[in-house]
Amino acid sequence: MSGQNTEVTAAGIARLAGVGRAAVSNWRRRHDHFPRPVGGTEASPTFSLPEVERWLRRHGKLAEVPLRERLWQLVESDPEGTGEAVARLGAQLLQHGAAAPPDAGDAAAAVAALAAETSPGDAYAFLLDRHLDAAARQLTTTPPETAELMAALTGPADSVYDPACGPGTLLAAARDAEGRPPGELHGQDTDPLLARLSGIRLALRGGAAGVRVETGDTLLADAFPHLTADAVLCHPPFNERHWGHADLTYDPRWEYGLPARTESELAWVQHALARLRPGGTAVLLMPPAVASRRTGRRVRAGLLRRGALRAVIALPTGAAPPHNLPLHLWVLRKPDPAAGGQAPAPRLLVIETGTAAVRPAPAGRAGGGEIDWSALRRTVLGAWTAFERDGDLGERAGVHRALPVIDLLDDEVDLAPARHLPPPGHTTGTSALAAVEQDLRDTLHRTLDLAPAPHPPGAEEPSGPHWSTVTVGELARSGALEVHLAGSAAEPPPARAGDVLVPLLHDGETAPCVVSGTEAGQVPDRHTGLLRPDPEALDAWFLAGFLRGSANTRQASSYASSAGRVDLRRLKVPRLPLDVQRGYGRRFAELAAFEAALRHAADLGRRLAQGMVDGLTEGTVPPGGPAD
Repeated sequence: MSGQNTEVTAAGIARLAGVGRAAVSNWRRRHDHFPRPVGGTEASPTFSLPEVERWLRRHGKLAEVPLRERLWQLVESDPEGTGEAVARLGAQLLQHGAAAPPDAGDAAAAVAALAAETSPGDAYAFLLDRHLDAAARQLTTTPPETAELMAALTGPADSVYDPACGPGTLLAAARDAEGRPPGELHGQDTDPLLARLSGIRLALRGGAAGVRVETGDTLLADAFPHLTADAVLCHPPFNERHWGHADLTYDPRWEYGLPARTESELAWVQHALARLRPGGTAVLLMPPAVASRRTGRRVRAGLLRRGALRAVIALPTGAAPPHNLPLHLWVLRKPDPAAGGQAPAPRLLVIETGTAAVRPAPAGRAGGGEIDWSALRRTVLGAWTAFERDGDLGERAGVHRALPVIDLLDDEVDLAPARHLPPPGHTTGTSALAAVEQDLRDTLHRTLDLAPAPHPPGAEEPSGPHWSTVTVGELARSGALEVHLAGSAAEPPPARAGDVLVPLLHDGETAPCVVSGTEAGQVPDRHTGLLRPDPEALDAWFLAGFLRGSANTRQASSYASSAGRVDLRRLKVPRLPLDVQRGYGRRFAELAAFEAALRHAADLGRRLAQGMVDGLTEGTVPPGGPAD
């Protein structure tokens, strides 16, 4: 791929310059010397990237393009697609390291330069993360925090296997886990490109020796039929209907019962157990319905009777895709016949993390709370370690409990943790409910006090917008703020008070917010941008408020009428003096406090209503209410 045939779309030009697509259209109409299209279609033309960069630089619309952004532009314009380009450049890094091969094209030279600046592994990680992020709507990947937790649950292992490895996230987490890294990593995936990307990723992280990634359908064409791994990690495909039920009826892997056609996940569970050594551990990410569907109760009962299923862990909603479900982790142990006739484990550990590991939404931020991954790891690993050591665990209301297996072997064999754990802080007594009621009344009074007046007394009636605007990209180039994005340059720094966190997924729920002193220290994830305004040039609340505008978000989003990814640098704010900004900022801060009070009142109302229902049905509240 050379500079002469590297092309870029109008959207790519907009990203380079930090402007909206409308600005690029205006340049094309107003400037005869703007580069002519070299390809594409009339509706979606493409331009020569070197010509575009020269034009932008000549007219002061482009600062020096960072090396990573330049590299990604070259990858995006590859005619074979970004995935193939990433795989090809990864193979180059494996073979040549940070040295550019002879007759290297622009992309090959750029990736070599980035590898020399960082490392071959880091250069490839940047490319792979960008590719996976761009293809997020087509691929189901495991978030790194979930992958790290799964790897920690298996403990140290000399050999690790992932039968549905995708881009290798779980195997990479196993290699990076604390303790001795595994000497053997085995993976298989139906997608040849993902299998290639996974193999390169693992080889660059710790050497190619001991890494084997194959292509094929694991259930129908197992590439490792004789493998006995120490650990299996798997995020299998969910709800498959054509997984091979008719062809695999008499397969020897079904030791615990033939999975129903609608229970593909239980086929993956048994495949994982079949590829473990006796005493080995498997951790699988599962949809919650697998714990309770009637069609799977015989297999679940078989897993319990043999002592193969050791724990079911309910994760908070959003821990992994699909993000609208609270997925489960199943921890399994292959029974060891040579363990001296030891009886199967008589108990099953159930853990519910939905309340113990979720922070409330920060003030000023719309939407639900955030997962506290540090608290989640402590909760899960602490309970699992104690259960493994003692074979039992004391109950913690709403969080964990060790259940006698015999109590689960009923007609349903329902293993959902929520069914077996009472909610924490069970508010059913009259005194507790009275306290919630009083808190609700106080919060409602405060909410009324904070309710904003659409037209403050003495203010003139505005006639509409009367300002010019500037994009975030232009503000960054002028030094008025810093832009930090995960994977686009150096990793984002920890947030500090006065920073603005901007969600990059336009879902209508989350919104830009100003970081308070108590929230400082968190590191933004790949779906959140961090803006650090210069307080002498920009008011933080002014910035956050205008970035939240519906029209602003739509014009910077990849999907104007639905959820889509927001191009942070295309968001706009008015050009206003600092004292005027601060006036707007005060109003936006007041609105954020009003929203926070509304959310708190809604939470208290739900608690009071449910507590009253529970109290009445459990006989702890008289029919007349808590005051009687």
